[in-house]
Amino acid sequence: MAAPVTSGCEPFSASGGDLGVVVLHGFTGCPFSMRPIADALANLGYAVELPLLPGHGTAVEDLVAMRWEDWSGAAAAAYDALAARCRRVAVVGLSMGGGLAAWLAEQRPELAALVLINPLVQPIAKELRDGVKDLVAAGIVTIDGVANDIARPGGDEYGYAAVPIEAAASLMDALEDVAGSLGAITCPTLVLTSRQDHVVTTDNSELVVAKASGPVEHLWLERSYHVATLDFDAELIESETCRFLDAAFESE
Repeated sequence: MAAPVTSGCEPFSASGGDLGVVVLHGFTGCPFSMRPIADALANLGYAVELPLLPGHGTAVEDLVAMRWEDWSGAAAAAYDALAARCRRVAVVGLSMGGGLAAWLAEQRPELAALVLINPLVQPIAKELRDGVKDLVAAGIVTIDGVANDIARPGGDEYGYAAVPIEAAASLMDALEDVAGSLGAITCPTLVLTSRQDHVVTTDNSELVVAKASGPVEHLWLERSYHVATLDFDAELIESETCRFLDAAFESE
């Protein structure tokens, strides 16, 4: 039985109009990191779904057994639910949420637009992944976490203090296909990248910019670390996301 959802980590939904946006948080994080963007979009009248991805927002033990299929299934369900009641749907994602958003764009070519914030779209090197498998074989379940890479003093994303390594290995394996299929992304895409990110390397963003087939805007964030949505560039991210999605929807 899963632990109770931590206060502040709850999913968010807004009924809105006939244009929808799915908003996706990162690995070991929770909706709190994306709530400012979700609120901004809801205030503009968009229908918004910000799901709590399986295994997150409770206790790290709940994430241990989760795999890519669980997170991608939840992301697809959120998208399909919005698509069933909205004329067009866009997706916004941070970190692993960016990888899930890219995957959705690859799987759902009708997707209206994509916003990727410090996206994780490519796996770590195979040698490192083999090392992870060695840790699993040795019976090690978790390693130190990557939460709260935030330049703003006192920033807290309500993430886990540990990373379940088998769950992380599943993510890395799945990203092989995500990275290899970036050319299938044809919708307008906005990529926002922190120059200083201690969790996800900037070449992930650069790979999207190089490989996506549709029009791409790339904006560098100069004052924030990985969880930029809660950092010094948060207002810039919100305004640019709203501007970009407004333009993408209006151009249709």
